[in-house]
Amino acid sequence: IVKSTLSVVKNEGSTVEKGDLILDGDDSSVKLKEIYLDGEKLNSGSDYTLTSSQLIVHSSCFTGKSSFKLETTVSIVPEDNTQLSGFYKSGSMYCSQCEAEGFRRITYYPDRPDNMAKFTHVKITADADSYPILLSNGNLVSTTEKDGEGRHSAVWEDPFPKPSYLFAVVVGDLGSIKDSYTTTSGRNVHLEIFSEKENVGKLDYAMESLKNSMKWDEDKFGLEYDLDIYNVVAVNDFNMGAMENKGLNVFNTAYVLADQKTATDGDFERVEGVIGHEYFHNWTGNRVTCRDWFQLTLKEGLTVFRDQEFSGDMGSNDVTRIENVKGLRGRQFAEDAGPMSHPIRPESYVAIDNFYTATVYSKGAEVIRMYNTILGEAGFRKGMDLYFERHDGSAATCDDFRAAMADANEADLEQFSRWYTQKGTPTVKYSSSYDPSTSTFTLDLSQHTASAPDNEPFHIPVAFGVIDSETGAELVESQVLHFKEASKSFEFKLSSDPKGTAVPSVMRGFSAPVKIVSEASPATQKTDLLTLAAYDTDGFNRWEAGQKLYTEAIFTQLAGDDVNLDGVYQAFEQTLTSPKISDDSIRAYGLMLPSESGLAEDMDIIDPIGLHDARTAIKKKLARKFQAGVAELYDRLTKEMSGAPFEVNSKAVGKRRLRNTCLDYACANKDTDEEVIASAQLAHKHYFEANCMTDQVAAMSILSNVHGVPEAEKLRDEVLSKFFDDANGDALVLNKWFTIQAVSSKPDVLEDVISLTSHPEFTMTNPNRCRSLIGAFTANSAAFHAEDGAGYKFIGEKIGILDAMNPQIASRMVGCLISFKRYDENRATKMRAELSKILEIEGLSPDTFEIVSKALS
Repeated sequence: IVKSTLSVVKNEGSTVEKGDLILDGDDSSVKLKEIYLDGEKLNSGSDYTLTSSQLIVHSSCFTGKSSFKLETTVSIVPEDNTQLSGFYKSGSMYCSQCEAEGFRRITYYPDRPDNMAKFTHVKITADADSYPILLSNGNLVSTTEKDGEGRHSAVWEDPFPKPSYLFAVVVGDLGSIKDSYTTTSGRNVHLEIFSEKENVGKLDYAMESLKNSMKWDEDKFGLEYDLDIYNVVAVNDFNMGAMENKGLNVFNTAYVLADQKTATDGDFERVEGVIGHEYFHNWTGNRVTCRDWFQLTLKEGLTVFRDQEFSGDMGSNDVTRIENVKGLRGRQFAEDAGPMSHPIRPESYVAIDNFYTATVYSKGAEVIRMYNTILGEAGFRKGMDLYFERHDGSAATCDDFRAAMADANEADLEQFSRWYTQKGTPTVKYSSSYDPSTSTFTLDLSQHTASAPDNEPFHIPVAFGVIDSETGAELVESQVLHFKEASKSFEFKLSSDPKGTAVPSVMRGFSAPVKIVSEASPATQKTDLLTLAAYDTDGFNRWEAGQKLYTEAIFTQLAGDDVNLDGVYQAFEQTLTSPKISDDSIRAYGLMLPSESGLAEDMDIIDPIGLHDARTAIKKKLARKFQAGVAELYDRLTKEMSGAPFEVNSKAVGKRRLRNTCLDYACANKDTDEEVIASAQLAHKHYFEANCMTDQVAAMSILSNVHGVPEAEKLRDEVLSKFFDDANGDALVLNKWFTIQAVSSKPDVLEDVISLTSHPEFTMTNPNRCRSLIGAFTANSAAFHAEDGAGYKFIGEKIGILDAMNPQIASRMVGCLISFKRYDENRATKMRAELSKILEIEGLSPDTFEIVSKALS
C-alpha cells in the first residue's frame, strides 16, 4: 500500500486561467483505492478521470483555491514487477528504480524532471524481523521499535527539492560497512554501503572509491556533499549500472562488489568509476537537474566526463583516455552509423529509456571535454562555477550550460551548439606541407559527415603539434586549433628546420569525437605513423599511431593482398622493448590489435568472418615473429610478480595487463596439434598459479577457444569446471563463466550458448545474467553473424521472451539486429526477417517497437 500526500500550490506566474491537475500513473502497476482533496473524498467521473496512464483531477475540485492537499492511496504488487521499474522485489529485498518514468509505477504524481519538490516525510513500515533495514532519501528523522504486530517504521526527510525520478526506497535484511567523511567545511558525513550479508566482505573498495570521489570533487570543483548521510545499496536485479538517488544510491552489484578472488582489474576500475559517477551526480544531476528528458546529456554527458577525469587522476590519464576512446569507437561510432543515430540532445522519442545511449553518455562526455579543451581547465572551472551559481536547485537545459561556459569566459560558442543538434560522426581529413625557404608548415583540414551530409560545419577543437621524424624534436608545441569551416589551412613557423621531415600530430588526446584520415600517400602515411609511434609527446597519439599501422595491415590481409609487415614489426618491437615506456598498461595497449568492433567502423560493408580471420592472421604473424621476445617478457614478469601481494593500483594493474597480453600472444601459435597442446598447457598453468580473478579470466578466455584436439580440450574442460565449482554460486563470478563461453571462437559456440540457456544457473529474469550470456554472444561478431542466420534466429526468439518481462533489456538487446544495412544482402535479409517477426509480436512494448520500427523504416 502506498499513501501519498501532495501539497499543491498554484503557479501564480502561469497564464493558464483554468486547468485540470494531471498526474502520471501506470495502471499496469498502480491500482487507485481512494483519493481525497482537502479531506473530502473525490468521486470517479464527476471529480476525476482515470486512464491507463493518467489520473486527471478536474479543475472544479479546486477552483478558487491557491493551494490544497491531495491524498491518494494505491496498491502495487512489487513481487510481480519483472520490469524492474518502480518498486520491485530483488531476492530478499525490496527496492525502487524511478529513472526515467518509474515513479508513476509507485503512485500517481507529476512524473517529470522539471517538477522539483521537497519530500518532507517518507515513512516506511515493514515486518521488523524480515526487513530490519528501512532506507530512503535524505536524513533519517525518526524510527519506531517493533510493535505488537511485529512491524517497525522509519521516517526520512530530504531537505532538497528533487524530481520524482530521484526518489528511492530500499527495504531488506542487509549487511553493511560503515565509515565517515569530513568535508572541507567541517560537515561529518556518515557513509554506509549495504549488500546482502554474504557480500559484505566485497564492499571495502567501493567505500575507498567513495571517499576518494568526495575528496576529488572538493579539490577539482569545490563541490561538497550536502547531507549528513550517504548510503549505497547493492542490488542483484537492476536494469542499469547504478542510480544517483539523493543520499541513497542504488547500485547493480556488478559496480559495487569487488575483491581479489571475484573481481578482475576491469571490475575494480568500473567500481571506482561508477561509484564516482553516481556521487558526482549529487551536483550534476541532483542539485541541478534537467528540464526535460531531451536534456538528458546535460547531466549524463557532464557526469561521465567528471568520472573519466576522476579515474584518470586516480590512475593514469593516458591509459584512461585510451580505454574511453576504445569504448567510444566500438559502441558510439556504430550507433552514429546506424538507424538509431541521434544528436546528443534527441528531438523526439517514443520511450525515453531507449535514449540512455552511448551517444547521450559517451559522446555527450566528449562534447563536455571539448569545452574543457577550448576554454582550458581554468576557463572550464569558471564556467562550472557560473552554471551552479545560476541554476542550483533548478532544472536546466543544455543551452543553459553552454551559456554559462560562454559568459564566464566571454567566448563565442554559438557554432558549438551544433554538437547538440546534429547527429553523426564527422570525418576530419588532413594533409600538410613544409616550405623550407620560409620555415612555414601548412596544415590543411576538411570536415564532412558521411552519415549526415546536410550537417553544417562543427566547431572542432584540433589539438596539434609537429614532430621531427629524425630527432623526435617537437617543432611546433601542442596547441588547440579552432576548426569551424568545411575546409581551412593553418600556417605555422617551425622552431627550427627539421633534420628529417616535419610530421603533423593531429587530434592529440583525441580532442574531438571524429574520425581522422590522412590524405598523404601510403608511403608517407607509413613513415609518419612510425615517427609518431616512436616520438610523439602525446601519449594517446603515440598509441594511436601503432593502432593505425595494425589497422592498415589487417585490412590489407582482409583484401587478400600481399601484406608488408615491416612497419608493423618495427612498431611492435619498439613497443615490446623500448625503455622509454614506463607504464606497463601503455605497453600492453600498444601491443594489442584494434578490436573487431572498432575495425568494423572503418568498413562500408562489414565482413564479420573475414575481419575476424584477417585480424587473427596478423596476430599469429606477430606472435610467430616475436615468440622469443614475448616469452622472455612473460617469464620476467612472472618472476617479478611471484609471491608479491595483490594490489589494486596503476603499477600492479599494468603488470598484470602486460603479462596477460604476453600470455595471449604466447598462446596464439596453434598451427599444429602440438602447438595447440603447448598453448593450452601454458594457459592451464597460468590459471592454476593465478592469485587473482584477473589472471584466471585471462587464462580461461584462451582455453575457451580450444577445439579439435582432445588433449587440449581436456585441459579446457578442467578449468571451466574448476572455475564453476569455485564460484560456489557467486552471481558475478558465474556471469564471467557464462560470458567467456559465449564469446569463444569455437565453431560450435552457438550450440554451447543454446545449451547454457538451459543451465540451472541461467535465468532471463536477471539482467546481468541475461547480458552475460545472450548479450555477450551478440558481441561475438563472427559467430553471431554466421551466414546461415542461426545467430539472428536465436536472438530474435529471446527478444520476444524478454520483451514480455523486461522491455528495457529487450530494446537494448535488439540493437544487435538493427544495423543490417552495414552487412551483405544475405545477412541483411535474414536480420530484417527477424526484425519483422519481432514487430509482429502481439503486445510488443513501446521500447522495442520504437527501435525495430525505426530500423525497418
